[in-house]
Amino acid sequence: MQNLEKLDDIFNFYKGKRVLITGHTGFKGSWLSIWLHKLGALIAGYSLPAYTNRDNYLISKVDDTIKGYIGDIRNLEDMDKVFFEFQPEIIFHLAAQTRVIDGYNDPKYTYDVNVGGTVNILECCRRSDSVKTIVVVTSDKCYENKGWIWPYRENDTLGGYDPYSSSKAAVELVCSSYLKSFFNPVEYLNHGKSLSTARAGNVIGGGDWTSNQLIPDCIRALEKDEIIKIRNPHHTRPWQFVLEPLWGYLLLAINMYLSPKTFSDVWNFGPKITSVIPVQEIVELVIDNYKKGKWENYKPMESKHEAEFLSLDHSKAFFKLGWQPTLEIDEAVTLTVNWYLNYQNNNNMFKFCSDQIDLFTQRIQSGKII
Repeated sequence: MQNLEKLDDIFNFYKGKRVLITGHTGFKGSWLSIWLHKLGALIAGYSLPAYTNRDNYLISKVDDTIKGYIGDIRNLEDMDKVFFEFQPEIIFHLAAQTRVIDGYNDPKYTYDVNVGGTVNILECCRRSDSVKTIVVVTSDKCYENKGWIWPYRENDTLGGYDPYSSSKAAVELVCSSYLKSFFNPVEYLNHGKSLSTARAGNVIGGGDWTSNQLIPDCIRALEKDEIIKIRNPHHTRPWQFVLEPLWGYLLLAINMYLSPKTFSDVWNFGPKITSVIPVQEIVELVIDNYKKGKWENYKPMESKHEAEFLSLDHSKAFFKLGWQPTLEIDEAVTLTVNWYLNYQNNNNMFKFCSDQIDLFTQRIQSGKII
């Protein structure tokens, strides 16, 4: 997978393919939209409006390059119309309620969106004659976190202490049921569809303004010359730049499309083990790159349960897909902070993101440090 000729073959796959992204206005969805546009795909998106007017989707004017539908994945009828009108071949399902804190504050909404919304997507796929490949993105938090230091593998127990985490485990169970009941690889000639779930780590990158997320919280404080307040500085997470898992999703979908009986499965796309580091170290890297700032430990009066340690084993993706994490953690933070240092004064952030994708692609090809 590491030579230029092979990568060109991979990237050429998406030219002219009809791809639907749910959650296209979101952080990861906007970056995936830009990348697929560069690859020549015909893209549609279905999502709620952007979270803020500074989101990457709006700042980079992604809407100019795709057919965007604004809607709620809880609305099966509206989604059915999108599937009928656009006739997608490949689905990347990213739309979700993504915040642990919001899961505590509104568990019903979290389950309705994450579980019910996924059921709606799968129902649209089941009814569609055009759909061939479905990648459902869940989370590293779908595992039953036992507090151990070993990375979680795809066959480890699903669980979830908090509503958000358990909703993602439930999504995995829903997909497993649909895979066995409706999209069984053994019966592929009858239904013509492949389905996989993809689990990534704590994804960072430019254009994310989600509340109660570490990098956006850091940037908001730095822009206001305020001290960054950290709830759990010693908690450890698998940090990775946004393009890392997106590269995994793109590669997975190609393999599923070409060999559906082999690659319909569950997949981890985790970072290098050296990127599994405490919150404090990430914050200090952000401050170093931003060239200013301080942080302090902050304990709110009411503290919700959050797992102290979490990491993912990506051996399966390496051996079966040829995917592996590319960037070191300091590179990931540098690329991330550079977006936030440029978005206010750069009139072409779409090109800025495109250039970062080119740099990442070059890194895959050459292995050189960016």
